[in-house]
Formats: sequence, structure tokens, C-alpha cells
Amino acid sequence: MHRSLALTCLIVALSIGGCGKEPADRAPAEQPAAAVQKAEEDRAPAAQPADRPAETAVQPGEKPPEETAAAPAETVTETEDREAAEGAANAPVQPTLRLGSLPASAPASRFAVGTHYQVLVPAQPTNVAPGKVEVVEVFWYGCTQCHDLETAIESWRGKGKAAYVEFLRVPAMWNESTRMYARVFYTAEVLGKLDELHALIFREVQSGADPLNTVARIEAFFKKHGVGADEFNKTFTGFDVEAKLQRAEFLNQRYRVDSAPLVVVNGKYTTSVSSAGGERNLFALINELAAHEHGG
Repeated sequence: MHRSLALTCLIVALSIGGCGKEPADRAPAEQPAAAVQKAEEDRAPAAQPADRPAETAVQPGEKPPEETAAAPAETVTETEDREAAEGAANAPVQPTLRLGSLPASAPASRFAVGTHYQVLVPAQPTNVAPGKVEVVEVFWYGCTQCHDLETAIESWRGKGKAAYVEFLRVPAMWNESTRMYARVFYTAEVLGKLDELHALIFREVQSGADPLNTVARIEAFFKKHGVGADEFNKTFTGFDVEAKLQRAEFLNQRYRVDSAPLVVVNGKYTTSVSSAGGERNLFALINELAAHEHGG
């Protein structure tokens, strides 16, 4: 009885909550046996990694506990960021990032910390100019929820986003399948075709018409859209794409990504459609957090 109830709750949560980590050889839709196992795991207390501080819920208007006298010890240093990048010190390109700081306070509103959004402790690096607020969407092309959110994101980018907000996408990087799609994303970006192909890649993968899960299929897709074989191969495994993949993996680790879509505001707050309470609330929350970060 308990196992059946847990499985039912899990299926409902997955239908609205996003796409979670899966093994590399599994299709985007989770199989029933795996769902049962995941339900059993969800019933057990989740272990907090020893080297990562737990996210702390605070009430609106209050400072997180890390803002006490000991706060300076929690602030990310440049040295810590280099160590966290898994050998990034020896890589050909280091992530070019501006270090963040702990949030001064949570904005007072109808949105509650710990319910509608979380505070990242410590705050994570951003990659925008001074005076700008970074909003990052972590996504992957195999995620139905990510695909469903795209229309709303494009609408927000066109007429709902403040001028001081800089929107960026970072592909999920938790297994070989997501890594391949991340490579497709950055190949399109380096080729200057991301605006043209981003929605098309989503459509191909989500419809099942072309899963784009082998190099041959990906090359054929780009060829169909005007990219020659030599140009594709040089870019697909080239220096620029490898550097972008390295940075994406670094950010996935720092954001502690285990599901998508995930939205990160200025390296300090994380939220999702399900956490915020729907798409409309999500963008209202993003705008509010961004205004708070901008000083508005």
C-alpha cells in the first residue's frame, strides 16, 4: 500500500516538476521499475554531501544564517572556484567568471524562501557586466518540461524581461546523453546558428523524428541547415565547444543541478516551474528577484 502510494505521488510530481538525472542509456521517459526504485529512495532521508553546505531557508526580509560574523569564511574565493572545477587549472581555458557574494537579504514578498525558491549558499559566480543581473536556465533537449517552457521563455525575453537582465542558457551535464545534447547546443552557438536551430533541435528530439543521439545524425541535421561536413567536424570537436562544455560542467556542479528546467537568478537563487507554482508565478518571481538584485 505504501509503495503504491509513493509511486503514485512520484509520477504526479514528475509530470510537473521537471526532468531529473537519469542513466545515460535511458530514454527521457522513466520506466516503471526505475520509478518504483526512485520512490523507495525518496522515502529515505537524503544524505547531504560533506563538502557542500546545506541550503538554508530564511524568512522574507531576514538574512541567511551565513550572514553572521562568520560569513566571510563562507564567501567563495577565486582559489576555491578553481579547485571546484575538477582540474580546471590544467585545462586549456579557465572559466571566465565574476565571483558572486552572499545575498544581503531575501526580498519580502508573497514568495517564500524554501517554498517558492532556494538561496544558494555560498553564492555562485556570474558572467555578466557590472549593473546587469544574470538569469540562467539550465535545460536539456530531451526534457519535455524544458520544451514546454520554451514558448513562455521566449515571450518573457521579448516583452517581460527588464533591460538590466541578461538571460543565458546552460545545458544540463549529468550523463553522456545530456553531454551529447550540450555539445549540439554549443556547436550551434559557435556556428552562429543557435537562434535559428534551438527550437528546431527541441522539436526534432521531442517529436522522435530525429533523436540526434549519434554524431552521424547530428552531422546530417546540421548539413540540412547549411553546415558542411568539414565545418561541422571542426566545430563539433573544436576548442571553442570544448571550452564551453567545461564551463557548463563547472556551473552544473556549483548550482548542484539534479533536474531541469532549473532557473538561477544572479548566482544566488534557484527556482523552477513547480517550485514557483506555475509558469506565470515563475516569471513574476524571476522579475522580483532580479529587481531585488538590481537594487530596485
